[in-house]
Amino acid sequence: MLEPQSTTAKAPRLLDDVRDRIRSMHYSIRTEEAYLYWIKGYIRFHALRHPKDMGQAELEAYLAWLANERQVSASTHKQALSALLFLYRQVLRMDFPWLAEIGRPKATRRLPVVLSPEEVAAVLQAIDPSHRLIGQTLYGTGLRLMEGLRLRVKDVDFAHQTIVVREGKGAKDRVVMLPAKLADPLRIQLRASRAMWEADRASVSVQPSHLDPSASP
Repeated sequence: MLEPQSTTAKAPRLLDDVRDRIRSMHYSIRTEEAYLYWIKGYIRFHALRHPKDMGQAELEAYLAWLANERQVSASTHKQALSALLFLYRQVLRMDFPWLAEIGRPKATRRLPVVLSPEEVAAVLQAIDPSHRLIGQTLYGTGLRLMEGLRLRVKDVDFAHQTIVVREGKGAKDRVVMLPAKLADPLRIQLRASRAMWEADRASVSVQPSHLDPSASP
């Protein structure tokens, strides 16, 4: 006789809770990946202890190890701290007073490195031809990498020389200018993609005779 199954639902794992909370708050996939990475690192650093059983001393010890042993940058250090604050406040619902007292490292201000037009042209020319157009598009429009890779046909408006960025940083839409020099290369790319799509559709629609149930034996 089969025994009745237990009705007690198993609690999801901590990382699943973190992932669910991040997605419910509509954070980007990059933020999700980064937060999960630092939270897993924090747990492993303390020999797989559960975060709810740790406190200020353990959190500061991990952050100090990142700064002193791994020598991470100030921005990376801030990201790790943000991930752990998210874990305690948003997932575990443990907002201790000492969480607000943990200092954030100060970023060092540095002058940006600006390439000359000749240097930019040399860099773009050195990119593999199969990837050069995406590099030119990123440079010419100011798109982020994932924004460029996620572009769709309807996002490119040749008539108004604009590109619509859907759900960019902060889940916001925006419009950027499309340089005139990129118009023809993008049209060529769109025609090539269209031809590939039509070829794929044609190959799927044509079924071999031995797979056609209506074909004569």
